[in-house]
Amino acid sequence: MSGRFAGKVALVTGGTSGIGAGVVRRLTAEGAHVAFTGSRREAADRLSAETGAVFYSHRVEDAPGWVTLMASITGRFGRLDIAFANAGIEVGDGSVESITLENWNRIVAINLTGVMLTAQAVIPVMRNNPGGPVGSIIVNSSMNAYRPMGNFVAYSTTKGALVALTKSIAIHCANQGLKIRCNSIHPGVVETDMIRTVIERAPDPKAARAQFEGMAPLKRMARVEEIAGLVAFLASDEAAFVSGSEYSIDGASTAGMMGV
Repeated sequence: MSGRFAGKVALVTGGTSGIGAGVVRRLTAEGAHVAFTGSRREAADRLSAETGAVFYSHRVEDAPGWVTLMASITGRFGRLDIAFANAGIEVGDGSVESITLENWNRIVAINLTGVMLTAQAVIPVMRNNPGGPVGSIIVNSSMNAYRPMGNFVAYSTTKGALVALTKSIAIHCANQGLKIRCNSIHPGVVETDMIRTVIERAPDPKAARAQFEGMAPLKRMARVEEIAGLVAFLASDEAAFVSGSEYSIDGASTAGMMGV
């Protein structure tokens, strides 16, 4: 791959598996120095050994921890150019009638407040980059921002709210005269290790795979590498005039009705 991110520094939250790990691999392959966060130490150590990326144990909802994290990144790398706000959960979700307040608050804290804290922490660092205030913030939302699920009320709500949060961040940075962009991506079903495990453990794995693949008119799941490719584009200078935008990458899942 090209070295288009040579000399640049990136942060990936929730980077120990799935889409996050795929983005760590893509950005390091293109020359970036990458820091990534999460709480799964063994997975992090394997990814660090594979890519050379630096792991920091941190949860995005830990507001005081952001101060320490940013100090560590700037102390080590001296700048920050890219932030992929990827960390999110859906465990413990339910319908509006079944979800507990504890689980609602936990999902909101990670999926929504965690992204706000990410932007709040990285913008001052990007503002002070050597050579001037520049950077790209990419928010990982979901196609469920547009097609909410009745049995995942907190996940759907937070992913929808990320659309407004992304646009507010983009406008704020532009109004401040900063060349700091913010965009959201909206993946459909992605064939991560977690999804493959769900398929393998299903009573009928073949039927389970067909169900996941049938959610998109393109009749397949997205590959992690495809999501990482979109993130890399939005992080690059090729997207220098792209800010406040929403990018669906869902195989036309949210484009309209498939018909009968």
